[in-house]
This record gives sequence, C-alpha cells and structure tokens, in this order.
Amino acid sequence: MTLDKKYAELLINVGLNVQEGQTLLINTAPEHHAFAALCTEAAYARGAKQVINNFVSERIERLDFLNQSTETLTDIKQWQIDESEWRVDQDLCLLALRSPNPGLMDDVDSSKVMARMAAQGQAFTKSRNYTMSSKGQWCVAAYPTVEWARAVFTNDTDEVAYTKLYDAILKATRITEENDPYQEWKNHNARLVGQNEVLNKLNFESLHFTNDKGTDITVGLVKGHQWGGGAKPAQNGVVFNANMPTEESFTTPDRMNVNGIVYNSIALNNNGRLIDDFWLKFVDGEVVDYDAKIGKEALDKLLLTDENSKRIGEIALVSYDSPISNMGILFLNTLFDENASCHIALGQGYPLVEGGGTLDRDELLERGINQSIIHVDFMFGTKDMKVSGKTFDGKEIEIMQEGNLILV
Repeated sequence: MTLDKKYAELLINVGLNVQEGQTLLINTAPEHHAFAALCTEAAYARGAKQVINNFVSERIERLDFLNQSTETLTDIKQWQIDESEWRVDQDLCLLALRSPNPGLMDDVDSSKVMARMAAQGQAFTKSRNYTMSSKGQWCVAAYPTVEWARAVFTNDTDEVAYTKLYDAILKATRITEENDPYQEWKNHNARLVGQNEVLNKLNFESLHFTNDKGTDITVGLVKGHQWGGGAKPAQNGVVFNANMPTEESFTTPDRMNVNGIVYNSIALNNNGRLIDDFWLKFVDGEVVDYDAKIGKEALDKLLLTDENSKRIGEIALVSYDSPISNMGILFLNTLFDENASCHIALGQGYPLVEGGGTLDRDELLERGINQSIIHVDFMFGTKDMKVSGKTFDGKEIEIMQEGNLILV
C-alpha cells in the first residue's frame, strides 16, 4: 500500500470514521484531485452514500480580491446559502484538506478579505455551527503543495522541499512505511483522553500564563467547562478526530474574564497574510491595545471583524516537548503550528459544557462562551512557559513548568 493510500484511509477511517449511508464533503485544492480520489474511494469502501468534492483555488481567489469590488465580493447569493445548508442537513462528514500559500495575499487589500469573511460568516452560520458544535463528524488535515513547501523549506529545490514537507505531514500524523497508524492513533487518543480527564477533575476557575517573552495573562474558564482534544463523539454518537495531527488539550474561556498581556511565539499565517512579532493586551476579556511588527494592517482588520472578534473562544495547552514542536519546523499552517505550542483563539468559542451543542447563541453568551464569525488561533507557548491553575475552591496548582505539562 502506498503512503498516499495509507494516509487517505486513515483520514476516512479514523479521522472521520465514515459510517454506512453517510454523505462525505471534501473541501480541497484542485491540485489535490488525485489524493481526493483516494479519499473518495476509501469512503465508498466504508459504505458512504455520496461523496461531494469541492475544489477551491487560492490563486483564483487572489485574482477575485484584486479585481472585484467589495460589493461584489460580499454579495452572497441565496442559492449559495441554500446549497451550504442542504449539505449540513445531510448525514454529513466533512473533510477539509489544508494547503496554505503563505504570503499569497500580501498584495491584496485586507479590508476586502475581512469584508468577504464577515459576509460569509453571517451567511453560512449553520455550516459553522455544524463543526463548532460537532453535529456530525469533521476532520481538518493537510496535503502538501509546492508553494507551501517552498515557503517552509526556503533553501531547497521544489522537489526536495515538497518531499520534506510531505514526510513531515506523515510523521506528524503517525504514518510510516512499517507502522500500524490505527494502533498509533488508538494509543495517542487514549493518552489525550486521560490528560483531559485529569484537567476536568481539577475544575479550574482560571489559568495564569507567564514567560520571559513578556506574556503575563490570566484566562478565566467558564463554569462547567470540559477539556477536549483527540477523539470525541459527535452529536450523532460517532467517535471521530477533528484534527489530524493533534497534540492539544483545549477548553472554553470566559469571554469576559481575560486580563493581561500575551506575546505570540510563532508567526500566524491568516488568510494568506503573515502576522508576527505581535502582542495583545486584554482587560475584562477584550483586547484594548495591541501592536505587530509584521502584518499590523492584517491584525487591525482581524480584530475589527465583528463585535466579538476582540474576545477569545479557546485556550489550549500543548507541551513544548511534543512531537511537532520537536520537529523544529515552522509549518506556516495553524493546524500544525498550534500543535507545537500553547495557543489562544480569537473569536468563536467551542460549546464545551454539558449540553452545549444544543444551546442557542444567547444561551451560549449567557454562559460566557464567545460568539463570533471568526475563530483564529495564534501561538504563544515557549520553552520557559509557566502555567498555574486556580480552582473554584481557591487552590493554586502548577500545570506547566519549562513549557511542559507536569500533571500527567
């Protein structure tokens, strides 16, 4: 079996755990058509009723941004909304294959990008809630392109860079020529579940993060929060892995209870624009001041996306001494980079409370769970990161020392 086929089957069988009679939607780039065909074949072998492949080109999107007016870019047609809502009304599995092209949008007006994102966020609320609430199975994974490889391995030829990147993707997803990735993921998921159970039992009220870079921030957690990461059941009862790879334990912060300053530790590639060397200051849950040496304009627009984009919806713990971090590769892809570092997400919060998937927007806000049309992770973990947790009964417990979890 080729590694391509092994990878495709892992995504379908473990990432999504496609069930007989389900519909699979694959969102990917046109250059991934051969790999998409392997995923399609694997899904039909599992008994999928239908596989829909949706190919989107970032290069064509760039041309649209350069040549269309903001009015045209934000004109979402009703048929597009109807199609999106029809898809999530199916017994749906969603596979998103990411392959960023860092810097592609550097010559694009950021206001156009954010305006279109806002319009799509408002129009496709049902689709966003499908994944955020895990109504069905979904999985975000990656597949290489020459453009992405060239940005990561700048000193290599295109062929060598592509090979290095694909090797790194396979290593991060626990695939080799010899191993059994299904057993590897079974063991890995068990470890993450055990880690989450320890964190849940401690029932923290808040987490305090500090490092020598200048981060000193306290993040309050919503009452009744639950820690996630690794395999979990969707609302339909089917167990799946939302991210491949994954190394994190994450939960839901209190949108009104975040105070302090945080400095990023890894460059953020957001919609083809790089943002780096930035900091955010929070008071009562909201960003009140910030700056960036690289991508300040893009950060401006990101924070102004909607009324809640200056608040956060996720806080995640990742040990510095972890497989992806130890690769020493800046992937310029949040799927990988967030699994090498503790991270925070601006915007939409995961409803990680009991019965959270059934709560409406107002009920989630009342629980302290942020509601926004964006969910953008940025990395701030470092080798010297210290984290302590304060429980609801007032105990102070160390969670991380020198960047690594010490509870498990």
